[in-house]
Amino acid sequence: MASTTKYVFVTGGVTSSLGKGIISASLAKLLQARGYSVTIQKFDPYINIDPGTMNPYEHGECYVTEDGAETDLDLGHYERFLNVPTSQSNNVTTGRIYNHVITQERQGAFLGKTVQVIPHITDEIKRRMLLLGQTGEYDIVITEIGGCIGDIESLPFVEAVRQLRWELGTHESVVIHLTLVPYLKAAGELKTKPTQHSVKALSEAGVQPDILVCRSEYAIPAEMRKKIALFCNVKVNSVIESLDAESIYDVPLLMRKEKLDERVINKLKLNKNIDPELDSWKEFLGRLKNPTAEVNIALVGKYVELPDAYKSIIEAFIHAGAQNECKVTVKWIQSEHINEENVGTMLQHMNGVLVAPGFGERGFHGKIETIKYVRENNIPFLGICLGMQCAAVEFARNVLGLAGAASTEMDASTPHPIIDMMAEQKEITQKGGTMRLGAYTCELKKGSKAYSIYGKSKISERHRHRYEFNNSYLPQFQEAGMVASGTNPETGLVEIFELQNHPWFVAAQFHPELKSTVLTPHPLFVKFIKAAMNYAKSN
Repeated sequence: MASTTKYVFVTGGVTSSLGKGIISASLAKLLQARGYSVTIQKFDPYINIDPGTMNPYEHGECYVTEDGAETDLDLGHYERFLNVPTSQSNNVTTGRIYNHVITQERQGAFLGKTVQVIPHITDEIKRRMLLLGQTGEYDIVITEIGGCIGDIESLPFVEAVRQLRWELGTHESVVIHLTLVPYLKAAGELKTKPTQHSVKALSEAGVQPDILVCRSEYAIPAEMRKKIALFCNVKVNSVIESLDAESIYDVPLLMRKEKLDERVINKLKLNKNIDPELDSWKEFLGRLKNPTAEVNIALVGKYVELPDAYKSIIEAFIHAGAQNECKVTVKWIQSEHINEENVGTMLQHMNGVLVAPGFGERGFHGKIETIKYVRENNIPFLGICLGMQCAAVEFARNVLGLAGAASTEMDASTPHPIIDMMAEQKEITQKGGTMRLGAYTCELKKGSKAYSIYGKSKISERHRHRYEFNNSYLPQFQEAGMVASGTNPETGLVEIFELQNHPWFVAAQFHPELKSTVLTPHPLFVKFIKAAMNYAKSN
């Protein structure tokens, strides 16, 4: 194994959304399958400290790590592919870099010097790029640089990579540049010029890529690969074709076929005699692509126009579907569009319903109506975070008869604050990074559905919320059949509700989707899909 940590930098050009995160995760998977210890980090060029305060329509889902970092959704891909948790150190933004440097300046750390982008900002970027490698835990650290080459905000990161490569020396780092080879329908051919210009812009910034990964809708002919290699100053076998894949989980095998991992290993002078062990990955793909059953699941949320807002939930469905050899077809339903009159029509062909997390009043009423319908019609139900809170409010209103019951997030003057702001949150005015974040312990009640799902009495799950169930109403709930089957042992916070006398009605205050991976599908999702399969059979 490598004596010192090696570094791989992944940049992108021509356009965003080419899939740097998936390429990074796929390469990491291949290297991990060869026996190397690998981690991935994402450097985002925006000035927000983290994506925690961003609207999901802006940036997609905010992913939460074990240690409570609110991060870019690509970290979810890293965990799902590698089956290894990420942390605060795996996602760094321009905002975090500048915040740190300015704080140091205010404390007099620069001894009266003029603080500048070079060297002070780039030094801090480099320090963060090397941080994970200095722990001694990893043979290889892959660093994904967000944004596109040529963007003003990306320049300090590219300059930091230039400096770091010089400081690390030969064979200690590799730069992979992901670019686009578009197909012009009118001309009837692929075009290499965007790739040439992208590499030129990167080279002008002082960084020469070692490997090009070319995204394309069509196969890139050998002659065209030679042309790209010649004009972009790379070896022909370092021009890697990346065709559109049926599933993101196909990409590691496609990159293996293109020998991306071999090129990286050669460039880094690592031991190349270890063949990647991908049997379990191939088994997963086999189950995913050869389902023996199918279920329709409604995902009811307020951000459904942007599927990336619920990225981890969708991937958790894929993992659970493969585990059950079942195709999960997700029907996206905007909760704002649901009311008492149309709820039956919208949900009647569903085998299961998930009410999604979110913040704010918009779409709240539609979620309440959804839960009332699934509760009364014995349709399998999974509620997550706000979905769990909606389940509690619906039960209070329609079973316990508590008129006006609500969450104080939606109605500050409700006579029955079933959901209320957590005590420690009431004095907080800062929005960023101040919620209940990260992993917390939950104890499960023996004999409960939750206990049978997890198969143990103590679990740990990740949170992201400010509001919680008001325990003064708990005796009424339990008496009427809504059981708190999971609670936090220190605070008594209700983590899981489940409804007795219902085939499968489970609601969690935490986010189970954040811990589902290819190799360890989350048990809540696995059993929810199983319940939906049973419902489909019986109906």
